[in-house]
Order: sequence, then C-alpha cells, then structure tokens
Amino acid sequence: MADLSSLKDLGTSSEVASAAPVHVRKVDSLGRSYATGKRKNAVARVWVKPGTGKITVNGKEFAEYFARPVLQMILRQPIVAAARDGQFDIVATVAGGGLSGQAGAVRHGLSKALTYFEPGLRSVLKKGGFLTRDSRVVERKKYGKAKARRSFQFSKR
Repeated sequence: MADLSSLKDLGTSSEVASAAPVHVRKVDSLGRSYATGKRKNAVARVWVKPGTGKITVNGKEFAEYFARPVLQMILRQPIVAAARDGQFDIVATVAGGGLSGQAGAVRHGLSKALTYFEPGLRSVLKKGGFLTRDSRVVERKKYGKAKARRSFQFSKR
C-alpha cells in the first residue's frame, strides 16, 4: 500500500478500493449453507442444500408444522421469487414467538441461506424485501396502564 499522508495523495493514488461488496459463496463441508432468520421474538436456524424440494421445520413436514395456507405461502416466497422451486432441501429449527413470527423468521433465514449458497440470487431476493429483518417487536407494558398504551377506564365518580 502506498504511503498516504493527505487527502490530495489519496486522490492521486492508483490503488482504488472496490466500491461494491463482493458476495462469496458460503458452504460447509457437507455442501450446505446456513443462516439465521429473525422475526418478532422468533429465531430460525436454516440449512439449505441441493435436493428434491423437501422442507422440514422442527422435524416435521412444513405443511404439517404450518397448517395455515398463508403461513406456507410466506415460507415459500423466497424459493418462488428465486425460481428455485424443487431444487433445494431445506431444514429449519425455529423457536420463540408464535406461528406467524416463526414463519417470517424461517422466510428470513431461508432468504439469507439462499444468498450464501447462490450469491447471484441476492438482487432478486433484495428487491422482494426478503433479506430485510422486520424490526417491529411488541411494545412493553408500562406501569399504571392496562397494556402498553391503553389506560384503565376513567370515571369521574
């Protein structure tokens, strides 16, 4: 690296750092990509590997674990958006929160794991908003209140 002592030297330097970050493939020794997804109070650990399209959540078939069609649709969104339906086996363990938060957490983890396995999918998943962690969580209950903001009923008598 050249000796840079002022901003003027930086402008004339021939060494220019690349502006865009380079996303590399992250795969373990078994050929799987791993990512953690979060939503509300739910945390999901997701492994993605090439396969037949089998999705397992907490040891059960995903349609059995997430019985509501809306939750199944939420979980499958990144795969459909990336046009990789039936190409990956997905294993997820999820804990905390309710079913809706858990489905969102698995979706977030799955999206991240897909980008680690195949970095070219990042732009498609980013446009769909699947890589952004939804930071909204339940507001805490305050003292002197019935809930977070709801006051007890007021009566003048």
